[in-house]
Amino acid sequence: MYKCIIIDDEELARGLLTSYISKLNYLELVADYESPIDAIPTLKANTIDLIFLDIQMPNLKGTDFAKMIPDTTKIIFTTAYSEYALQGYELNALDYLLKPITFDRFLQAVNKLEAVKSITKDVANDSITIKSGYDLHKIQLQHITHIESDSEYVKFYLEDGKKIMSHQTLKSLEKTLNPNLFMRVHRSFIVNKTKVTSLKGRDLLLTNISIPVSDSYYDKVKQDLF
Repeated sequence: MYKCIIIDDEELARGLLTSYISKLNYLELVADYESPIDAIPTLKANTIDLIFLDIQMPNLKGTDFAKMIPDTTKIIFTTAYSEYALQGYELNALDYLLKPITFDRFLQAVNKLEAVKSITKDVANDSITIKSGYDLHKIQLQHITHIESDSEYVKFYLEDGKKIMSHQTLKSLEKTLNPNLFMRVHRSFIVNKTKVTSLKGRDLLLTNISIPVSDSYYDKVKQDLF
């Protein structure tokens, strides 16, 4: 069950989102507010998984309020103004819904939350559970060689040659992985440090696998891995 709140100064918009949330048994609406300021006490007192956040509101814009929200709380922007879309994604929003919001589009956005939450680290067993479609895969971290970004998905590459695809961004995934074991080396790649065998020019070798290293990561790769 994911706890969520709605922040929107339009009563009709809050009512529509409330009706959509009530259709999903894995969402719990904690409260709805006309103003971001009114929602602050609830955010401090509760663990909120998701905020449906309007952008154009009196006193405080949703995009400004989003900068105050911890990364553990995901945001889906809801607005009638398409020109805010780019700014919304720059704030690492889970999704951006343009009003009037249909249930199909709402469901598509919420499913992204399910995907993000489904990839969790199991510290006791040094494993993660990966959701791929309707399937769940429990994988030992040591068996992952590297992870590659593929649009709105990531691909997990395993030692046995298998690949598992999951609906997730590399940026969000990076925050859940143990930095002592995994390292970002490129905007499209994360590698398992224990699998690295050599650095040739701008390529990392994981035995017979070649992974490009971006200029922005090159110095850190040399320092941390060699």
